[in-house]
Amino acid sequence: MVLAVVAKDTSGVLERVEIERRAPGEQDVDIEIKYCGICHSDLHQIRGEWAMPLLYPMVPGHEIAGIVRSVGPKVTKFKVGDRVGVGCIVDSCRSCDSCAKGLEQFCANGMLGTYNSKTTKYGQKTKVLEGHDSEYTFGGYSQSVVVTEECVVRIPDSIDLAASAPLLCAGITTYSPLAHFGAKAKGSACTTGVIGFGGLGHMAVKLALAMGNTVYVFSTSVGKKAAVEELGAKFVCSADKDQMAAVTGKCNFILDTVSGNHDANLYLSALAVDGTFCVVGAPQAPFSIHAFSVRGVGGGVFGLGRRRPQMLSRCFLMMCACLFVAVLVYLAEYLVSTSNCLTASRPAAHHGA
Repeated sequence: MVLAVVAKDTSGVLERVEIERRAPGEQDVDIEIKYCGICHSDLHQIRGEWAMPLLYPMVPGHEIAGIVRSVGPKVTKFKVGDRVGVGCIVDSCRSCDSCAKGLEQFCANGMLGTYNSKTTKYGQKTKVLEGHDSEYTFGGYSQSVVVTEECVVRIPDSIDLAASAPLLCAGITTYSPLAHFGAKAKGSACTTGVIGFGGLGHMAVKLALAMGNTVYVFSTSVGKKAAVEELGAKFVCSADKDQMAAVTGKCNFILDTVSGNHDANLYLSALAVDGTFCVVGAPQAPFSIHAFSVRGVGGGVFGLGRRRPQMLSRCFLMMCACLFVAVLVYLAEYLVSTSNCLTASRPAAHHGA
């Protein structure tokens, strides 16, 4: 049994319970969790803000950093004591075209999410949660986790372990589209626009700048202007028509990182002809885009597979992880303020993956 922090409903209140992790299999890595980042998608799921099935009690968390405490007999990539991380996926079919290309997030048979994902897939055996007839995964807001080695990544010794956790979601979610849509390859020849300067946006700005891009940050929060400029990017107040008009057609690539509902049409005028507009923020409401505003639109889901080592190497070189933790403080304060996990008495046990 291990301690975990759970949400039991959409109220946002968290409390401490005990859960039982599944026994490690032959190809599994048993990880003692040292740190887990707080992603805005955790808040979306806790509150039930996305149109997807809700499974409670819910143990969120998919930005996991920890130390290997045991491995299965067929594990070849990791050993006891290794510094490792786990992102948004803990398994996939490993046989479809997407999995073969290192794109497990697009698994044709459905990837297994780190939490709130049915564990009946891919031989994941776990006990049924008390009071529930479904088996599903529990995430990183806990003391340990058991994951197949294919979904575990090594954390370089040169990166602070605490700061590495957000790289497993926010880092790869922003690095992947920058690499895929050419911002990385074009370097100084690319002008990138980043919508939003929160967790994802902050990471996207640092990565794009490290790739040599000219970077514009679009935000309604004028109070963030100094922080944006300190990094070396250019601030554009999206509520200011004159500032928006000044950047018309300037961006080869725009990455929309905003998790709240907003009008994407406002930013399309900044896109150059044959540019690309990519959405990774995953707001609650669907987008509505005017047909004559479209110049190039792309979609993005969190990255995985072959790009994770590239991303971690990049973040070591620029040391972006060390500063990123501060961006998550406001989310942490929200969770702490709504949680009674620190004062909860010893609860009844629940069981899960």
